Amino acid sequence: MKRSEINREIRLAEEFFASFSFRLPKFAAYTPEDWSKHGDEIKEIYDCELGWDLTDFGRGNFRSEGLLLFTIRNGVSGSTLYPKPYAEKIMISRSEQVTLMHCHEAKTEDIINRGGGNLVFELFNRKGKTTELDRETPVEVSRDGELLTLAPGSKLIISPGESITLKPDVFHKFYAEKGGDVMIGEVSAVNDDHNDNVFHEPQLRFPVIEEDEAPYRLLVSDYRK
Repeated sequence: MKRSEINREIRLAEEFFASFSFRLPKFAAYTPEDWSKHGDEIKEIYDCELGWDLTDFGRGNFRSEGLLLFTIRNGVSGSTLYPKPYAEKIMISRSEQVTLMHCHEAKTEDIINRGGGNLVFELFNRKGKTTELDRETPVEVSRDGELLTLAPGSKLIISPGESITLKPDVFHKFYAEKGGDVMIGEVSAVNDDHNDNVFHEPQLRFPVIEEDEAPYRLLVSDYRK
């Protein structure tokens, strides 16, 4: 992705979150220069990868296949320094923008429609410990405490205010229905995007960036640079 495209999407995201009166922590507004003014007192932000995140899954068409995220809080599994056993994100799925089929090795998560249009999920069990979809066994998920048993590949619509609980090894892809962008919340166990994601098809979790202009906000994937 070009940095100019990432900058544009973050600016639009700031406007989108503000339209719902959703406030981000103050470091969300840090410029690259602001980061350089801080030292070890913000080490947790770096180490737990809090902040702006965006992916096109290496496909090169963000508005078709992609997701924008902001990690608000997180821990590190097994860490005594960052012992939080939970994480929280706020995300945006644009109209018909697909988050590709994936599951998690360890993370249980609640995905919450915080406002906008409807969010559509397609669900499969994982076939053993492979990257394959189990196209035969029914999928059990909880929608706001209601246990649902669905045929593999079923589409489940989550309307504003509703949520779905996804356990490890449940493959899922999701997208906003045509005509309505969705603000999505995630409350989960500790998030580890480097080791816990299992993708059905080969793809990249973090974008390869063409630096055609200076960053407006740093991404979590910029921190290690």
